[in-house]
Amino acid sequence: MAAFNAASLPGGMGTPPIRPTFQPPSAMNETPLLNLITDFVDDFRQPAILWQALVIVACLALSWLLVRQLRAFLHQRAEAATTPATPETLQRTDSFIRILTPVLAAMLLGIAQHFLVKFQSVSLLSIAIPLCTSMALVRFGFYVLRRIFARHGDISPTMLLLEKIFTVVVWAGMALYITGLWPDLHAFLEGIVVPLGRNKVSVAAILQAAISVAVLLVLAMWAGTSLDERLMKMQGLHTSLRVVLSRMGRAVLILVSVLVSLSLVGIDLTVLSVFGGAFGVALGFGLQKIAANFVSGFIILLDRSLTIGDMITVGQFTGKVTQINTRYTVLLGGDGVESIVPNEMLISGGVQNMSLSNRMVWLSTAVSVGYETDIDVIFPLLEAATAKVPRVSQSNPPSATLVRFGADGLDVQIGFWIADPENGTGGVKSNVNRAIWRTLQEHKVTVPFPQRELRIVGTPPAPLAGAAEGESAPSGTQP
Repeated sequence: MAAFNAASLPGGMGTPPIRPTFQPPSAMNETPLLNLITDFVDDFRQPAILWQALVIVACLALSWLLVRQLRAFLHQRAEAATTPATPETLQRTDSFIRILTPVLAAMLLGIAQHFLVKFQSVSLLSIAIPLCTSMALVRFGFYVLRRIFARHGDISPTMLLLEKIFTVVVWAGMALYITGLWPDLHAFLEGIVVPLGRNKVSVAAILQAAISVAVLLVLAMWAGTSLDERLMKMQGLHTSLRVVLSRMGRAVLILVSVLVSLSLVGIDLTVLSVFGGAFGVALGFGLQKIAANFVSGFIILLDRSLTIGDMITVGQFTGKVTQINTRYTVLLGGDGVESIVPNEMLISGGVQNMSLSNRMVWLSTAVSVGYETDIDVIFPLLEAATAKVPRVSQSNPPSATLVRFGADGLDVQIGFWIADPENGTGGVKSNVNRAIWRTLQEHKVTVPFPQRELRIVGTPPAPLAGAAEGESAPSGTQP
C-alpha cells in the first residue's frame, strides 16, 4: 500500500513528475462534481460507509438530547426565579437554543472525523459537517433578523421573503462548496471587471463588499437591539437617559460597522470627506428641518423636560408621551388617536406638561342649587361625596365654593385633585357628577332649570289687532 501511494503521488521518488494535460472548460467544470459522485460510489461499495452513517446518527441524536436537557434546565430555572420570565423571553430563549442543535452536531461530527480519518475514508462525514453548519447558519440568521425586525412577534410578509432569500443564498453557497464548484465560480467572477472611473473593480470584489457591509450592519443592529433591551431594564437610570444611551449606542455601532466594512473591502476612507462636504451642503439647503428635529430629540431627552408617560399639551395636541424618537414624538390621546409631533415643535413652542415635577392635576365641576338651599349644610355633603370617588386624591381633599348668584339659583363649583392624568379626565368627572347628583337627590336639594316669562306690556299694534279679529271671524262670512 505504501509503494502504491508513493508511485501514485505526483513528483514522488522514482517517478517522473506528472505534467498537467489540457482539458476543455466543460470538462474542468464537471470534474469536481464527477469526483464527488465517484467517491460516493466507491464508499458505498465498502463496509466503512456503515460506520460513518452510524456516527452521523449518533452525533445528531446526542446533540438533540443535550439541547433538550438544556432547554428543560433553563425553563426550570426561569420558573424558580423570583421574577418569572415573560413568554417573550422564553420564546426568545427557545429560538436561540434551536441554533445549538446543528452547532453541537457539527462539532461532534468534526471530532469524529478527526479520529476516523486515520483508519478509513470519511467522505460522508465531509458532507454532513457542511450541511449541519449551513443549518446552524440559517437558524442563526433567522434569530438575528427576527430580533431586529420582529421584536414583538409580528412577522411581516417582507420579513418572510427576506428569510427565504437568505436561506436560498446559504444553501446555494454550501452546494457550490460541497460540489467543488466554488473556486471556478470565484475565478469566473474575478474575470468580470466593471470600470468605476479610473479604477476597475471585479464583480467578486463588489459582491464581497456588499456582503461584508450587510453582515456587519445586521450584527451592529442586533447589538444595538440587545443594548436597548438591557438599558430599558435598568431601573436605576432615568427613562430619558436610557433612551439617549440606546440611541447613541445604536448610532455608534452602525457607524463603526460601516467604517470597518469599508476598510475590509479596501475603500479609502478619505473619500468620505468629499461625501461629508456634499452632505453639509444638502443639509444647509434641504435637510435643515430634519436635522433640527434630530437635534431637538436629543435635547428633549437630555434636559428631561419630557419623559415617556408624561401627559402634555402642545398646540392642538393633547396626550400621553409613548415614544420619543430621533425625529418626532408620539402622543396617545384619550380617544386612542396617536399624534405625531415633530421634536422641533416641542423645543421652539410652549408645552404644557401635567406631570413634569408634580403629577397632581386640579379638576372641577359646577352645579346650581335653589336659593332656598342651606349652603353651610350642603357643602360638606358634596365634598364628602366627591372624596369617595376612587381616583380623587385623598391627600388634597375636594373643596366646594360658591361661585356666583345666578339668574336661576346659586352656582356652586366643586374642585378636586387627581394623581393620574394619563388615564384621562372624562371618566373621573362623570363619576364625580354622578356622586353629586345622588347626594342632591338624597337630601331633597332642588336643581333649578332656566324659566323665562314673556309679557306683552300695553295694547297690541293695529295690524296685530286686525289679524286677531280676522282669525276669530267664523269661516264662510264675507267682510
